[in-house]
Amino acid sequence: GHTTGPSLNNDKLYKFAYSAEVYVDQVKASLQKSAGYRISSGVDVNLLWRSPDNDDDQLIKITINDVQVENVNERPAAKNIFKGKNTEKIIGKEYLEALQRPIVLELVRGKVKTFYSYQDEPGFTQNIKRGLASLFQLQLHSGAAREVDISGKCNTTYHVRQDQVTKIKDLDSCEIEKQRFTSHNRILDVTTKATSATIYVLEDSFIKSIKAEENYVLLLNSRRKTSAKIVSKQRLELKSVQAGPGLIAGKQVTSIIKTLDSSYVAVPLVAEPVKSECKKCPSLSEHWKSIREHLYPEKLSKAEAARSFLSFIQNIRKATKEEILQIIRSENKELLPQVVDAVTSAQTPASLEALLEFLDFKDASTSVLQERFLYACGFASHPSEMLLKSLTDKFKGDIANEEIRETLVIVMGALIRKLCDREGCKLPAVVEAKRLILSRLEKAKKDDNVRMYLLALKNALLPEAIPLLLKYAESEEGPISNVAATALQRYDPSFLTKEVRETMNRIYHQNRKVHEKTVRTTAAAIILNSNPSYMEVKNILLSIGELPQEMNKYMLSMIQDIIHFEMPSSKIVRQVLKDMRAHNYDRFSKTGSSSAYSGYITRGPDVSATYSLDILYSGSGILRRSNMNIHVFDRNAELHASQVVIEAQGLESIIAATPDEGEENLDSYAGMSAILFDVQLRPVTFFQGYGDLMSKMFSATGDLINVVKGLILLTDYSQDIQLQSGPRASTEFLGGLAIDISGGMEFSLWYRESKTNVKNRVAMFIVGNTEVDSFFVKTGIETTLEVETTLDFISTVQFSQYPFLVCMQMDRVEYPFRRSVTKYESLPSGRRYTARRGKAELLAGNEYPLHQENSNMCRKVFGTKSDSSSNWF
Repeated sequence: GHTTGPSLNNDKLYKFAYSAEVYVDQVKASLQKSAGYRISSGVDVNLLWRSPDNDDDQLIKITINDVQVENVNERPAAKNIFKGKNTEKIIGKEYLEALQRPIVLELVRGKVKTFYSYQDEPGFTQNIKRGLASLFQLQLHSGAAREVDISGKCNTTYHVRQDQVTKIKDLDSCEIEKQRFTSHNRILDVTTKATSATIYVLEDSFIKSIKAEENYVLLLNSRRKTSAKIVSKQRLELKSVQAGPGLIAGKQVTSIIKTLDSSYVAVPLVAEPVKSECKKCPSLSEHWKSIREHLYPEKLSKAEAARSFLSFIQNIRKATKEEILQIIRSENKELLPQVVDAVTSAQTPASLEALLEFLDFKDASTSVLQERFLYACGFASHPSEMLLKSLTDKFKGDIANEEIRETLVIVMGALIRKLCDREGCKLPAVVEAKRLILSRLEKAKKDDNVRMYLLALKNALLPEAIPLLLKYAESEEGPISNVAATALQRYDPSFLTKEVRETMNRIYHQNRKVHEKTVRTTAAAIILNSNPSYMEVKNILLSIGELPQEMNKYMLSMIQDIIHFEMPSSKIVRQVLKDMRAHNYDRFSKTGSSSAYSGYITRGPDVSATYSLDILYSGSGILRRSNMNIHVFDRNAELHASQVVIEAQGLESIIAATPDEGEENLDSYAGMSAILFDVQLRPVTFFQGYGDLMSKMFSATGDLINVVKGLILLTDYSQDIQLQSGPRASTEFLGGLAIDISGGMEFSLWYRESKTNVKNRVAMFIVGNTEVDSFFVKTGIETTLEVETTLDFISTVQFSQYPFLVCMQMDRVEYPFRRSVTKYESLPSGRRYTARRGKAELLAGNEYPLHQENSNMCRKVFGTKSDSSSNWF
């Protein structure tokens, strides 16, 4: 009869040679040097039964025998972990017996209808048999099908040419229970590619040979050289056909199976999840004892701190709530904040429950830990709905410290955005948190409360909040309208509708009321960044020359920066400038010290980073705002890595100068606001009010105020991979950052000079671990990268003359960059082969050349400085 699947002859025994190989390495490496192993065996196949009603319904028996385990690449005796061990010793007696117990497949039209094996068989050996059984599934005509095999239910395509069949399995389409999570931002994440192809050669309507190959490639997006691949190959070759046992007569498959062996049961063909137990792994508290010394506050700018943080997170993820609480409750004050960073970053139900039980928001004395917990929640790589719900509940309860209350709602905003970005905007906890923030903002009476909800919206970036932000930006006073305007500036330009642009134009041109310079310049930046029209650009350019002196200079500098850095609106700006040539000279020759400038920190093959720095002064030479941004981007995504804004107002009285028009009644204030990895943090006040200013000024030590200190989990990627030959693989990439950002402002009335200083000290550690686990042998690759660096930004202003002198310096000291790759093969007994390659280099420091005008100014400032200090007496 005609069959559409392979067909076996009666009374024959088909003897095959089978091998399954696994290789693990870096993506570009050749397989001859990879780590891995090979399992080879004989495989006997014979037909048990053929349905009397349908030739194409067959029962076949498959038996594995003569199993060998060996290296996949030749190793000298000293490096061969299998040397001197027979198979039984390597695999273990009961596993080997299980592996050699036969399986039975019911094949209908070439597809596996039922897979019969033994109930209590170890998952590992069962999966190896599933991998072999899946090879026998094929169809003899071209076309696509959705099939179930060891990899799950997958889209499969067959190409048939005479006696050759190619089967392509789309691994991304496979439905199988697997655990995985990815980082929130694409730039910090990992890209995976997976392929699977099997080539069959047929002879006499049955299989002559099979070659299958499956590839997994993992690349770190921020540095694609940091990579891993897993290659799994299977081969089955017919060696001989001999006389074999006869067929069993009968009509019902079930009764035939019973006759054969009553212990047989139908088992799913899809792999079952298995994990080998770790025999010698340290407990959480043992592990903590071994790393805690690296996490003291003064060591937080070292790569070792970031490395310890990551290994601690890996262990916390396996721990119970009780084990976690035991460490939190016994640790000292200096180390607790770092423990809280790690436990929060672990993001498991147990770690969240432990922290919620330990932290008491009604107790103001632990506010440092509460803040560290909240910021770590804001930076969460894959936050859960449960986390947002827990924070919302805390916000509705009593909170002793007002600053913690602010931080809490600001972080809720960040979580709303992260959950919305992952299609979670309709989740009950997200809907509830959005409603809470929007309704409380509408009811808020006190400025502080209004500001706090606006900052939460600045993180949440909800499209429905835009009308509210417009209202606050246009109708409120300075600080409030400023937060609303900078919140609008963070939206993607696609959200900035005609209505937004009209409001920003009214603010900039002061059509309805007088606005502060800081708000007006933000409005101009929004217009110029959201695909402005010819008239909008022309009106802004015409306004230059009519503005207060320093604002003129600032706007001019912003326009020049758009052109020099080729920003999206540079084309239209150039065109308007060309048409306006007649009015330009006088308008564009203004003096002043304010400026705006952008440049590259690095331009790499995978990612680039830019900085932008703009500074706005009041007419008397006192800083109004300095804004330093770092953006990281690749071809598809962007990350606002950091922003440090220092704002000051109402400081003219110190140097007995006249305030600018419209700014006569501003309260004395200076403070700092930061965005870190797309999360707006709670702003920090240096001083508020004239009295506070005077007392701080005369006791000023020039010490920097800490803005952010801690450990952040940036890259957090984990995936289980089921290989089609049977073993499980797992891959994990973690990237941690130890960070210390501080800032400050100091005055010297003697030299009529002020200095602002922002110091960013960071250490980063990335580890990628890809491992294939076959219970009796493990093989894998670990790659690490580490870097420590400091970025200093100092601006010095001398206001003894006008235009006053401003010198800005941005420096990065030389810094170490180390990387390593380790490949290994190991047995449970501890016998291990490793090959490690490492490289360490010192990368040169850099003084960033902000712009020519600035370089000239710095020469003057440091030139005049030495004269004045030498004639002190």
